[in-house]
Amino acid sequence: MQAAERAAAPNTLAAYQADLESCTHSLALAGQSLRTAGTEDLRGWLADLSAQGQSRRTVARRLSCIRQFYLFLLREGLRADNPAEHLDSPRAEQSLPRFLSESEVLALLDACEEPEGASAAKTRRALVGRAALELLYASGLRISELLALPRQALAGDQRMLSVRGKGGRERLVPLSDSARLAAQALVAADAGLGSPYLFPGRDPQRAMTRQAFDRILHDIGRKAGLEPERLSPHVLRHSFATHLLAHGADLRALQMLLGHADIATTQIYTHVQTERLQRAVAEHHPLSTSQTGNSEG
Repeated sequence: MQAAERAAAPNTLAAYQADLESCTHSLALAGQSLRTAGTEDLRGWLADLSAQGQSRRTVARRLSCIRQFYLFLLREGLRADNPAEHLDSPRAEQSLPRFLSESEVLALLDACEEPEGASAAKTRRALVGRAALELLYASGLRISELLALPRQALAGDQRMLSVRGKGGRERLVPLSDSARLAAQALVAADAGLGSPYLFPGRDPQRAMTRQAFDRILHDIGRKAGLEPERLSPHVLRHSFATHLLAHGADLRALQMLLGHADIATTQIYTHVQTERLQRAVAEHHPLSTSQTGNSEG
C-alpha cells in the first residue's frame, strides 16, 4: 500500500520495514505477533525502545508506523480493532536544525577549486563537488533528489528545475546562474560517459551513491576547515532555508521550495525570524537597553 498507493520513497519503505521488524521481535519475545497483539503488548514494545535508549523522536516515528499498520489491517478486514490507536506518543525533543553561516558556505564553494595542473580525476571531482554544493544550497534539494536528477534536467538555458520529491510530488525550484553554470560544466566534462544522470556513479548507467557523495563532501569540508560532524547534505538544506528566512523570505514560499507537504514542518525554521525580531527590538525600541545606552551617550 505504501509503495503502490502512496508512492513512498525507497528510504521510507526501508524505515517502515525496520519499524515493523522491531515491533515483531519484541512481541515474539512476549509470545505475541503483530496479528494478535493487544494494546498492553504494544506498550511493552514501546517500553523496550525507551530502555534501549532510543530517542523520543525515533519512538514516536515507530509508533506512527505501527498505528498506520493496524489501520491498514482494520480497513482490510484482517483485524476488528486498532490496538495502537490510544497509545500516547512521546513528545518529541525540540531541536533546532543545524546550519552553516553564509561565510562557511562560501568557504565550501571556494574549497571546490583545484589548482591548475591537477589530475583529470581531481579536476572532475572538483566539478562534481561544485555542481552538487551549488544546487543543494541554491535550491534546498534533498540529497536523494539531487542524485536522482537526470542529465537533461539542466539542458538549455532553464531558470527553473523540476524536482520529484517525497511521495512522488513534483515541484519547481529556481536555479541561480552560478548553480546552472556549475552543473553545465559537469555535463560538458561527462559528455563521453553516456550517463542518463547528472551525477553518474562509478557505473555511468547508475546514479552516484549517497556514500560516494559523502566522501566528496567530507574532503571539501576538510579543505574548507569545517569539522566533519557539522557537515552533511541536510545541513546544506537547512542552511538554504535558514538564510532565505534571514533575508526576509516568506514561510509559505519556503514551504513550496522545500517540498514540505505540511507547513508545520517548515515552521521549525522560524527560530531565525524570532532571533531577528528580538534583535530588531533590542536595537530600535526606545525602551530597550541598547537604545537607552545610546540616548544617554
